[in-house]
Amino acid sequence: MYNYIKGKISIIKGDYVVIENNNIGYQIKTPNPFNFELNSETTIYTHLIVREDVFELYGFTSISQRDLFLKLISVKGLGPKGACAILASDKVESVINAINSGDSKYLQKFPGIGPKASQQIILDLHGKINLDPAQIENPKIKDIKEALKSLGYGNSEIKSIVPVIEKNLDLEVSELIKLALKHLFKA
Repeated sequence: MYNYIKGKISIIKGDYVVIENNNIGYQIKTPNPFNFELNSETTIYTHLIVREDVFELYGFTSISQRDLFLKLISVKGLGPKGACAILASDKVESVINAINSGDSKYLQKFPGIGPKASQQIILDLHGKINLDPAQIENPKIKDIKEALKSLGYGNSEIKSIVPVIEKNLDLEVSELIKLALKHLFKA
């Protein structure tokens, strides 16, 4: 029903965020609300779950994260809470690789996922999910984002510098960090 919502993050709580769009605050459950930055403009990719007694809007930082969530909730016995626990704890690529390689021990490290649940996830999803090459982020870009976060830069500032980094991926990571900082100081 809702593919995504663009707006400003106005509230961050333990299991949800509120994104304001056109003077309406949408409460969105998310695997890790602290991936979002308060008062920043952002896009949240959503999925609405409707049951007899509740409407719940779930939100994700990327389309690939939402797609994996949809696959996980299709697994027998695994609901939105369990799927969010998996997505909050690790990267999409790592979870997909564990499922496709049949690594049940890896899946058991997530909260609420025991031996039976991990086997069910592998049984239901093995070979049915693949990584979209367009959605896999370059490791250099990930390293630079993490370095900038550790220096105290916010998500919106980091996002603004990504195009500059992408144009210069032939440089070493240390040079890319210097370039990113140079551009951030100009802004």
